[in-house]
Amino acid sequence: MRWLIALAGAVWIVVIVWDAFEAIVLPRRVTRRLRPTRFFYHVTWIAWSAVARRLGPGGRRETYLSFYGPLSVLLLLAAWALSLILAFALVQWGLGSPLTTVDGGTLLEHVYLSGETFFTLGLGDVAPTSRLARAIVVAEAGLGFGFLALVIGYVPVLYQAFSRREIEITLLDARAGSPPSAEALLRGHARDHEELADLLANWERWGAETMESQLSYPVLSYFRSQHDNQSWLAALTTILDASALVMVGIEGACARQAELTFAMARHAVVDLAQVLRRRPRAREVDRLAREDLRKLRAALAAGGVVLDDSDAAEDKLAELRAMYEPYVAALAAHLLMPLPQWRVRDDGRHNWRATAWRE
Repeated sequence: MRWLIALAGAVWIVVIVWDAFEAIVLPRRVTRRLRPTRFFYHVTWIAWSAVARRLGPGGRRETYLSFYGPLSVLLLLAAWALSLILAFALVQWGLGSPLTTVDGGTLLEHVYLSGETFFTLGLGDVAPTSRLARAIVVAEAGLGFGFLALVIGYVPVLYQAFSRREIEITLLDARAGSPPSAEALLRGHARDHEELADLLANWERWGAETMESQLSYPVLSYFRSQHDNQSWLAALTTILDASALVMVGIEGACARQAELTFAMARHAVVDLAQVLRRRPRAREVDRLAREDLRKLRAALAAGGVVLDDSDAAEDKLAELRAMYEPYVAALAAHLLMPLPQWRVRDDGRHNWRATAWRE
């Protein structure tokens, strides 16, 4: 029976080490369903988001949700370390490795030895006496040293990717408002289509970088933006909305660049929905009903942006929306990130105009 326990411990070591390798080192999406990391985030997010749903929309809920991403990283690293310590202890105990203790070593003493070995404490108060046990201790010490080195390098990589993602979101504030909207973005560039083309080109690259970083490190999807009325999902959806309108037909606009940006942004939302295992879903409320589209056309025309109002253009817009809205709706429901409106909201504002002090 003890041999089976030792074998189970050895298998669990391999599973955890491989899981950590896939999550930290491997720069490629992992499609396998059975993964400790995936199970960890599935269970913890269900519990965390359940509490958030009871708080209701607002700053309090956003603050609570903002803790999940960074905290989950620390908890995952701790879970990996604890799993390896217990697994090595089971291997030693299952093999009957003798220790320099009165009774030869209980399970708890093996756990203690495994813990001080993994963290390379080297206290020496409990030590193995057989050659095989000493070899296992050396292997665990080397693994623990490498694990700690990976952890030290993993966290800065996450925050660098997060910082790069948030720069464009912050820059979008003065161009599209907070929360952003396609109407504000297009009206702000009504007289300068070259600048609009440059902006869409930047967001094409941003979409590619965000997709690559969040496919490699899915936990970044749970990291919230600095302001409650901003998010990576809202920004990406706004760019999709604006690109779709340009593709439908805006006089003098950069249709080709809009097509490229739309393709990249749509690719990003589909792949991110897949990696988070969110099936596309229809929204209960249409984001752009027929009457809202009429008002949007009028508002754009008032700002100097003429949108094609033919039936063919309306059908094309509906076709384009169907390509991405089910995916952003699924991500919004899962991540508790509200989607932006097409038109400027009554309570919309620019964050750069806000201040904590009232004059």
